[in-house]
Amino acid sequence: MTDLTRLSLAALRDGIAKKDFTALEAADAYVSAIEAAKEKLNAYVAVTADKARDMARASDERIAKGEAGPLEGVPLGVKDLFATQGVHTQAASHILDGFKPEYESAVTSNLWRDGAVMLGKLNMDEFAMGSSNESSYYGPVINPWRGKDSNTDLVPGGSSGGSAAAVSAWLCAGATATDTGGSIRQPAAFTGTVGIKPTYGRCSRWGVVAFASSLDQAGPIARTVEDSAIMLSSMCGFDPRDSTSVDMAVPDFAAAVERGVKGLTIGVPREYRMEGMPAEIEKLWQQGLDWLKAEGATIKEISLPNTRYALPAYYIVAPAEASSNLARYDGVKYGLRVPGKDITEMYEFSRAEGFGREVKRRVMIGTYVLSAGYYDAYYVRAQKVRTLIKKDFEDAFAAGVDAILTPATPSAAFGIADQDMSSDPVKMYLNDVFTVTVNMAGLPGIAVPAGKNGEGLPLGLQLIGKPFDEETLFAAARVIEKSAALDLAPSKWWS
Repeated sequence: MTDLTRLSLAALRDGIAKKDFTALEAADAYVSAIEAAKEKLNAYVAVTADKARDMARASDERIAKGEAGPLEGVPLGVKDLFATQGVHTQAASHILDGFKPEYESAVTSNLWRDGAVMLGKLNMDEFAMGSSNESSYYGPVINPWRGKDSNTDLVPGGSSGGSAAAVSAWLCAGATATDTGGSIRQPAAFTGTVGIKPTYGRCSRWGVVAFASSLDQAGPIARTVEDSAIMLSSMCGFDPRDSTSVDMAVPDFAAAVERGVKGLTIGVPREYRMEGMPAEIEKLWQQGLDWLKAEGATIKEISLPNTRYALPAYYIVAPAEASSNLARYDGVKYGLRVPGKDITEMYEFSRAEGFGREVKRRVMIGTYVLSAGYYDAYYVRAQKVRTLIKKDFEDAFAAGVDAILTPATPSAAFGIADQDMSSDPVKMYLNDVFTVTVNMAGLPGIAVPAGKNGEGLPLGLQLIGKPFDEETLFAAARVIEKSAALDLAPSKWWS
């Protein structure tokens, strides 16, 4: 039998539906792959092998009765930020030790409703705060990719590093992820996978551990554009429990994948041509434009003048909201509790021991910018900048642009514990330079593999779309995917 873990999500789903193999066989294949890679890649923080087999058996029964759902029998990994009933949900943080919720997140509920199978919970940066997946309480995730003739361990990107690494290394057919400032698109670019952050409000945030509530959005990471489209259709849907959830019909995203780009206008923002951009990124960007043009798209230079303020504004808004959201973790109701002589000391000890260094840094920044005397100077001003960034995009779309093409990241994946990065948080934050504008404006953005650097490591391009026009992004991303025709199989050194 073909190695089932090497099939695309679409091919796996179709094979199960046609009874070429069973959902149980697919689940077993993935569980075996996870066990073989667990120590080397550290992509999973909890493996639910028994639950996966039970869910797969139930899928096989539904298929036998002719009651198959759109994702029937497809084994998925779940980022540790999504609440899963009775299963480890800790946001990769010590402060949530032992937490197993009594409820299921809206997104995962939708996936199980459509027949998907849960393989386990995926590692991530603690509370989704990071660009390299090195801040997890469970240790760093290792990128399945390595440079040419190198044994150096590389980061998979963050915060959804476990999701990206697991998909890239064939440890799940697809994975849930979240994106607050690039946490789907950056790890997808680093691992040669496809990741889409849908429009804010497209996926319910109910049951997802909050980082920055006005920026967080769930989305999938998968191996192909088609696979990500299939997953997103199941993940979306109106949810009255989330006040920001939009009551709109969910399109059949997969039907748009082969639509092409003929007649579309693709914008190229001049502000993204930043000083010091590596030549290989610049070359890749131009190659992407050439591919789209060859398929009938018109290329148009545009201006997004407030782009230069996006990163500093983001690192005011996001930590401010994080400091508010993380105030609930105090050692009283659930998770880690470190005793003290009184309740104040218990709060202090629990939070000091429970939160990691990066989380503490962002909470402190957020508390500072919300404090008396600084709220107007920092937070209010950042929100005004955010409005200007959103207006820049609105003007571009009003001028006839259908989508915008940019690089996804300023470089390929870098080394674990890279001294340049780990000693300089600001340098690490610059990894989000091409992605944060999308979250600040609430727009959809997709990262698609488009090439490799001189070391043979994946590089991605990003497409940004109009609100609730993910279909155009899937169509344009598919053109890039087909044109690039990359071999996106990392050398299997981990087993």
